[in-house]
Amino acid sequence: MIKYLRFTLPLLALFAVGCSSVYMPNVPNTPMLSKQGEFSGGAHISLKGNASVNGAYAVSDHIGVLFSGSRMNSERRSKDFGHKLIEIGGGYFDTFGPDNNRIIEVYAGVGKGCSDITYRDYKNDILISSELQEVDYRKTFLQVNYSSKKKNNLRLFGTDFPINYGTALRISHVKMDRFFLNGVVQPKEDNIFFEPVFFTRMALSKTFQLQYTTSSNIGLKSRKYMSAGNSIFTIGVVVNVGGK
Repeated sequence: MIKYLRFTLPLLALFAVGCSSVYMPNVPNTPMLSKQGEFSGGAHISLKGNASVNGAYAVSDHIGVLFSGSRMNSERRSKDFGHKLIEIGGGYFDTFGPDNNRIIEVYAGVGKGCSDITYRDYKNDILISSELQEVDYRKTFLQVNYSSKKKNNLRLFGTDFPINYGTALRISHVKMDRFFLNGVVQPKEDNIFFEPVFFTRMALSKTFQLQYTTSSNIGLKSRKYMSAGNSIFTIGVVVNVGGK
């Protein structure tokens, strides 16, 4: 089932890309913590230019704290999109399995973000209309991560690179604090997003790993602006120090 979802998820995300939304999700924090004192950090970038950073620290053998942030500033002829988002959270993690190399993590947290989006319409290369959307919002989230440090090897250029996989299932409630359309106050919207995430990591060393992340963004409510119009396709680097 997991393998099936991993291949069908990109297809679902393609249908969501074409929609418009004021909410741009970040890369969920999937630190794969395994013991007290471990630190995990990551930096990721999407094809759209959305940059995300993640950090996590195990304060005990089962409790971890999280920090995440993302930012994007895209300027194009017909659309400008800028956003900022920051999150903090914490939760429980544990290792299990015959070799104690499988990890389950449950985290919850809160976030704060903003988006500024400008749409432009042209006719015969002449600007005929524009629309500016300005949004501040807050969010709460709950996510469950499952990952395995049981490694498969990928052989490239005569060298074996360990490969492992992980899954995160995140529910986010995002609610507008303010919403302006061309400077005029608008009714505020909210939505509940289901964000299934799959990631693949290739170990370059005991500390550094390359990560490919793919995700869909599914809105559980019908909304015009706070909709599920953006998904996640990113490449990044992850650092884990002090783990098992």
